[in-house]
Amino acid sequence: MADYKIQNDVLEAGINRKGAELVSLIRRKDGRQYMWSGDAAYWNRVSPVLFPFVGKLNGQRYQYEGKWYEGIGQHAFARDMDFALAGQKDDEIWFRLESSVKTKEMYPFDFTLEIGYRLVENEVQVIWKVYNRSGKVMHFSIGAHPAFLCPEDGTSAFGKDGYLLDLHTEAASVESGELTADGVLGAVTKTLPLKNGCLELSDSLFDQDALILNADSIKKASLKSPEQEEYLSVSFDTPLLGIWSPAKKAAPFVCIEPWYGRCDREGFAGDLSEREYGNTLGDGETFERSYTIKIGMLS
Repeated sequence: MADYKIQNDVLEAGINRKGAELVSLIRRKDGRQYMWSGDAAYWNRVSPVLFPFVGKLNGQRYQYEGKWYEGIGQHAFARDMDFALAGQKDDEIWFRLESSVKTKEMYPFDFTLEIGYRLVENEVQVIWKVYNRSGKVMHFSIGAHPAFLCPEDGTSAFGKDGYLLDLHTEAASVESGELTADGVLGAVTKTLPLKNGCLELSDSLFDQDALILNADSIKKASLKSPEQEEYLSVSFDTPLLGIWSPAKKAAPFVCIEPWYGRCDREGFAGDLSEREYGNTLGDGETFERSYTIKIGMLS
C-alpha cells in the first residue's frame, strides 16, 4: 500500500514517503498496473530518485576541497530517506527533503530537494527542484530509475523476447558504455543495433548490467508489445539515458532512466567538481527539471 495517492479521470498514482518514490501507476478504467511491484526476489525498489549521485563512485568515495568522503553507497542517500509532505491536491503531490547533520556527513552542502508528481490526462509529470542553500557552488547529480512491467502482464513466462524499446531515432545503432565488475564505467563500449529505431529487448541484453546511452539525440523511449503496440513511453531532456533490468534474473520489468549525471569512470580520483556530467548550482539558485511518463490508451 502506498502512503499517498493522487488521481484524475484516467490514472491513479501511489507514492511513498520514503524516497518520495512512485510505487504504483494504475489505469482506472480497468485497474491495469504499469509499475513493477518491488518484489525483493528481483529488485526491492520501484522508482527511486537518485540524488545527490547517480550510480557508483569509484571506490565508493569522493574528494571535495581536499577532504575524502568514504563509504558512499550507490546513488547516495535520498532514495532511503523520509520526505516531508509539502502539498497535495487530488491530482498533484509534492514532497520535500532538507539537508541535515546526517546528510552532511556524506555530502557537505545545505540543500532542499522537492519532488512533485502531477497527473495530466494519461500522463504523469515528474518534477525535481534542487535549491542550493550552501553559501557556495553546489555540485550534484540527479536521475530517475522507474521500473515498468515488461512483459505487460508482469509474468516472466516468456521473458522480454519480442518486446521493443523504441528510441524514436533514425540511427541504425546506439553506443552503450559498459560497467566494470565494480559498477563504474569502463573503457569498453558496445554497439547496439536498432531496427526502425527500436532496441530489441531480451533478458540477455542486461547480462553486463545497465546500458548507458548518450541521450543528446534521444528524447523519448517507448515500450512496445510484440504486436508493436506502444503501451508506455517516457519523455525527457537529459544528457544520458540508462536502461536496466537485473542481470541474469529474467526480471519482468525494464527501467527507463533519464539521468543528469552518471557513475564515475574507472580510475577517477579527481575533485567532486570534476566529475563527468556533474551539475553545478550557484548559492541561492534553483535547478528545476522534469520528465513525463505516458501510458497508452490501448485496450
